[in-house]
Amino acid sequence: MPGNSVWSRYSFTIVTLALFLVALAGQWLFGWFEYVQDQQQHGLPVDVGGYVVVLMRGTLENWQSEFLQLVWQVAGLSFLLHVGSTQSREGNERLEAKVDALLKLLDPKSGEDSIRELDRRYVRKC
Repeated sequence: MPGNSVWSRYSFTIVTLALFLVALAGQWLFGWFEYVQDQQQHGLPVDVGGYVVVLMRGTLENWQSEFLQLVWQVAGLSFLLHVGSTQSREGNERLEAKVDALLKLLDPKSGEDSIRELDRRYVRKC
């Protein structure tokens, strides 16, 4: 089936992860260049341990500001909608009730049968 490949199911995640890794690698690489230049300007030795401390501090500062402001709002909302929080069900319940009412109005004889068939094929989330 063409729509069931890993790429088609997870393409957004794969691209986002690739962009994240490229950006993180770039931050670390250019951070290293800056660290070496700064150490040389001050006549201090260049060591990886010192760079790791500077690197982690800068990375955590970026994560703190971005994660708490944007990522949690998006990821948290997506997760809560996915697990079926009350907020995600309210709209679905109302929409399903409207569709059921329309089916009954359009075809009073077989509307109930259509609703039962749809409920059998597609399990309601509400």
